[in-house]
Amino acid sequence: MTELQGFVVRKADPKDIPQIMRINLETLPENYPEYFFRDIYDRYAKAFYVVETQGKVIGYIMCRMEGGISNFGLRWMRRGHIVSVAVLPDFRRQGLATELIKQSMKAMEKDYNAKEIILEVRMTNIPAIQLYEKLGFHKIRILRSYYRNGEDAQLMAIKLQ
Repeated sequence: MTELQGFVVRKADPKDIPQIMRINLETLPENYPEYFFRDIYDRYAKAFYVVETQGKVIGYIMCRMEGGISNFGLRWMRRGHIVSVAVLPDFRRQGLATELIKQSMKAMEKDYNAKEIILEVRMTNIPAIQLYEKLGFHKIRILRSYYRNGEDAQLMAIKLQ
């Protein structure tokens, strides 16, 4: 658990899922059914974090683990995949998404033996792309028509130590 000026970043709990789903619906165009959140929580709880203030969840990050060929060399390895990260609009630009990502990355490396982490981000989401680049992610390639509405995604990755 990490405290930041009135905010607490902590591992998610199953009771947080309704609040997480609400944040997902309010902030992202890609929404998931409850079983999807619960499945990721059940399988990868150590890398599933929330940020709260005054007992209210205001942001989350959920990740999963998968195998694949590295984006930094031709070898098979275990990698983390940031599936979704969101913070309610009134609480953005305070470093909360950064802290969620950092905590989840540490957990994926330490608890799940990830050697690299990947994510997809909308090409139009410039603030998110800038945040990921600041954290050390590299642009790998464009995924054409990745999202339901036909928008392209930028695949990004970071190699872990």
